[in-house]
Amino acid sequence: MHRDKAVGIGLLVVGIVGILLYGWLVFFSPWSAFVIQLTAFVAVAAVLGILAWVGYALATTPPPKPIEEIEKEIEEELKKLEQEAKSGQSTS
Repeated sequence: MHRDKAVGIGLLVVGIVGILLYGWLVFFSPWSAFVIQLTAFVAVAAVLGILAWVGYALATTPPPKPIEEIEKEIEEELKKLEQEAKSGQSTS
């Protein structure tokens, strides 16, 4: 059996067991209210954590150069290449 297939079967089993365990915890256990509260907290914390991460990334990433500045740099490089090509032709 390939390793990928074994990992896939393992994930399938873990997923099904997790669903059954979670269903029992929510509907039949004495801790059902706590499990629901914990689930809601983890879900909200995950969403807000991702939101905070995106905000941090936006706040700390430098803005990109304006297109005009990039165009000027490209034009300067093209002029340099043209001058090198002309000087290379004149020495031949």
